[in-house]
Amino acid sequence: MTADADEADADEEADTETAGSGAKPVAGRPGLLGRRRARRRVSTSQRRRRSSALVLALGLLATGVLWTLLAPGGNAASASDSNEAVRQGRALYLQGCSTCHGLGAQGSSTGPSLIGVGAAAVDFQVSTGRMPLAAPAAQADRKAPIYSDTQIAQLAAYIDSLGGGPEIPKVDDTALDDAALSKGGELYRANCAQCHQAVAQGAPLTYGKFAPSLDGSTATQIIEAMRTGPESMPVFGDRQINEEDAVAVAAYVRHLTDAPSPGGFSLGKYGPVPEGLLAILVGIGGLLAVCLWIGARQKR
Repeated sequence: MTADADEADADEEADTETAGSGAKPVAGRPGLLGRRRARRRVSTSQRRRRSSALVLALGLLATGVLWTLLAPGGNAASASDSNEAVRQGRALYLQGCSTCHGLGAQGSSTGPSLIGVGAAAVDFQVSTGRMPLAAPAAQADRKAPIYSDTQIAQLAAYIDSLGGGPEIPKVDDTALDDAALSKGGELYRANCAQCHQAVAQGAPLTYGKFAPSLDGSTATQIIEAMRTGPESMPVFGDRQINEEDAVAVAAYVRHLTDAPSPGGFSLGKYGPVPEGLLAILVGIGGLLAVCLWIGARQKR
């Protein structure tokens, strides 16, 4: 038996004796039985409060342990960095892009909507210097970018926050070295050579547009163009060309543009037409000049 039980038994015996003796409580003072019942109620209430506090503490401790074990990865610093990039990107957008694309990137009569185009489209257009565009034209030419790599990343983060879209591909030198050039060449000739020419030097299209030369394009920019379809270029999704094949195409294009010409001066790598034209102008023209010189000497 506990001390509380002993005390309760003693109180009951005292109450019985008091009731048996017929004693009456003194006026103005609580009776003995009332005092004992009040003490028991206070003691029970205290025990309940202590039990509730203990249960609450254990519950909070268990919740903290479970959150630590099961909470998703990430930290406040990375979230803060992302938000800061979006804020900086919005400031850059309002300053350099909103005139054509609208204050909310919803588009206007002079520029398309950027909602849902994704970070890859922004990185391609801005890193190749095609955007911002100084004046409307049939097609934007490649030029030196006016924004730094950090600013381009901030612009891409802001546009991506408006509706998502294709992400910036991550291509390293190891992936390019391990890519299958033969497979990349097959895919390039089947899907790209019609416009960009067999050795990626570009060609004219209709209405003042053209397929640009791919000289100087990075592997990231090549894959971004495939995924976003800038200008007149079609979009090649994952179901048409998966990531491995896209890297192979990029590696093949880099091979075409970076490899030295084994025959000497490449004449811009435009193929047999300029080579034949040069042969006619220089070779046959030179022979005609020699013949005329010989004829002039014989007349003398």
